[in-house]
Amino acid sequence: MAAAATMAAAARELVLRAGTSDMEEEEGPLVRARSCFSSVVPVLLASERPELGLGTRAGGPGLQEPLQLGELDITSDEFILDEVDVHIQANLEDELVKEALKTGVDLRHYSKQVELELQQIEQKSIRDYIQESENIASLHNQITACDAVLERMEQMLGAFQSDLSSISSEIRTLQEQSGAMNIRLRNRQAVRGKLGELVDGLVVPSALVTAILEAPVTEPRFLEQLQELDAKAAAVREQEARGTAACADVRGVLDRLRVKAVTKIREFILQKIYSFRKPMTNYQIPQTALLKYRFFYQFLLGNERATAKEIRDEYVETLSKIYLSYYRSYLGRLMKVQYEEVAEKDDLMGVEDTAKKGFFSKPSLRSRNTIFTLGTRGSVISPTELEAPILVPHTAQRGEQRYPFEALFRSQHYALLDNSCREYLFICEFFVVSGPAAHDLFHAVMGRTLSMTLKHLDSYLADCYDAIAVFLCIHIVLRFRNIAAKRDVPALDRYWEQVLALLWPRFELILEMNVQSVRSTDPQRLGGLDTRPHYITRRYAEFSSALVSINQTIPNERTMQLLGQLQVEVENFVLRVAAEFSSRKEQLVFLINNYDMMLGVLMERAADDSKEVESFQQLLNARTQEFIEELLSPPFGGLVAFVKEAEALIERGQAERLRGEEARVTQLIRGFGSSWKSSVESLSQDVMRSFTNFRNGTSIIQGALTQLIQLYHRFHRVLSQPQLRALPARAELINIHHLMVELKKHKPNF
Repeated sequence: MAAAATMAAAARELVLRAGTSDMEEEEGPLVRARSCFSSVVPVLLASERPELGLGTRAGGPGLQEPLQLGELDITSDEFILDEVDVHIQANLEDELVKEALKTGVDLRHYSKQVELELQQIEQKSIRDYIQESENIASLHNQITACDAVLERMEQMLGAFQSDLSSISSEIRTLQEQSGAMNIRLRNRQAVRGKLGELVDGLVVPSALVTAILEAPVTEPRFLEQLQELDAKAAAVREQEARGTAACADVRGVLDRLRVKAVTKIREFILQKIYSFRKPMTNYQIPQTALLKYRFFYQFLLGNERATAKEIRDEYVETLSKIYLSYYRSYLGRLMKVQYEEVAEKDDLMGVEDTAKKGFFSKPSLRSRNTIFTLGTRGSVISPTELEAPILVPHTAQRGEQRYPFEALFRSQHYALLDNSCREYLFICEFFVVSGPAAHDLFHAVMGRTLSMTLKHLDSYLADCYDAIAVFLCIHIVLRFRNIAAKRDVPALDRYWEQVLALLWPRFELILEMNVQSVRSTDPQRLGGLDTRPHYITRRYAEFSSALVSINQTIPNERTMQLLGQLQVEVENFVLRVAAEFSSRKEQLVFLINNYDMMLGVLMERAADDSKEVESFQQLLNARTQEFIEELLSPPFGGLVAFVKEAEALIERGQAERLRGEEARVTQLIRGFGSSWKSSVESLSQDVMRSFTNFRNGTSIIQGALTQLIQLYHRFHRVLSQPQLRALPARAELINIHHLMVELKKHKPNF
């Protein structure tokens, strides 16, 4: 019984701890009702029966215990009126309370009933717990055992945690030791690398000694070991500067090897340079062979500057003499294949062919026109001819070939350009120089040759009067300068400027001499004149077209200005010569023939939009129109005069004055009808005889016939005026279309 009482007390305690959750699941409505009524009913009762005490239950005799109002007790100090209103309102909203209030149930009785039901449920729950007491005791024992197991596991985990803490400290210690060992290892490796480099740089292997002492300089292993020796010498110098004591152990060996290598290299290079001096030797072959051993000079430059300077001076002296001798000989033999007939100071554009010279004077050119004609000479500046192989003088002499000066100039300077470019590139590569140093060394080698060439050119130009040759030489130099720039050889820039400084003034002087010769030409001293193109204008046409065609490739404004001056003088000359003719018709024929000839020659070589072509085209058109009017004047002068007078009267509004011209008009109509065919025939023959260019003559005839048709058409319009419309002679007028058909028969076919 005692055990049962104990179990009951335990069950009751568990029930109280669990609260009302289980009961709410089983008896939810009842519990909620009890809760609501326990808080609401006393308040309602107190409001209905104020005589009842709030501290006791009102009602029947069974209500002896005091009523526990809890938060509804207004006698307590913690009561808050606002909260009471809230609780009352909340409880009144409950469904059970609403239902009870609606049905009018006695709240005391209902409260008792609810409390009894709760007690029954409580007793029932206690009996259920007593029935399950054994299970609960077993559960208690199991929970106790689990607590013991968990306590042991906690102790084990604590031990593991302490062990892990000690292991973590040991790992940190090992990690620190490992880091320190890695630092020591890296330091030792760095020291080993530095020491290895130092030892490798200082140690002289036996292969190096053998190659330097015994191998010929032309063998590849000598060059390889020489590079190794140069590297070791540089390393020793660097270490000596740092104060490395070990350098003293190898300094003697390296010095002896360096002296031996310098001696062998010096002998080899000097021998190659001396081989240039042998007669009939192509120095370019050993010179090219030296480029394979350009490291030899670099070694000397870094280890024995005195020997390097000796070799460079010997090379400069040898090549300077070779180039000078070669070009002096070549230039002398080249000038022997020049044309024997060259232009002289009297071979100018305005000089008369009939001019006589003294008894002892040298005969002039057989044909002075050749020096003013370009012909095939312009091909010398074409891309194919410009870089063609140089002329071989003895071959040309055997073949009895002769060349103009510009061809010799091209050959000479192409050889100079080719050799200079090769020499400059060799100097830069072999002697390891660039910029101003390379220029100085190049001019030390080629300076005497270039000076000799300039002196020869200056001497030749002093007696040169061939403007076309000089102008071609100028354009040759301009093209060679571009080629040198493309080859990246700036060493010849100064030379090209010096050559142009000689050529341009001479060209301008010759051109001005020709201008002056034309300006001072006296037409009366030219002998017999005719209306054909004059030889001076032909010279000008050939000469101007030659210079214009050359100048178009690389335009020069100064050249165009000089040609403009020459053109002005030639135009004035043509007018002066034309003035020598007595009739205006002959003057016009002379002018047209000369303008047409000059225009035709210019258009063969110059562009159609050039200034010269446009100028002479305008002059030709103006003189042609004037000649046509002059040509139509004799046979149709009366008709022309009447048409002009009549049109002037009509324009002024004085057409009535035409009534007095009936006789004159009749005579003009009958005269034109009877003589126009013979006049046109005579006109055509006269034109064809007057002009040397048949195409030009055809154009003039066509222009004259066209103007005649226009004149006759204007005549028809004048006769259609009311004042002359009734004239009987109008019936004799020739139909304008019939006239056009007939005139086409007289058009010459060319």
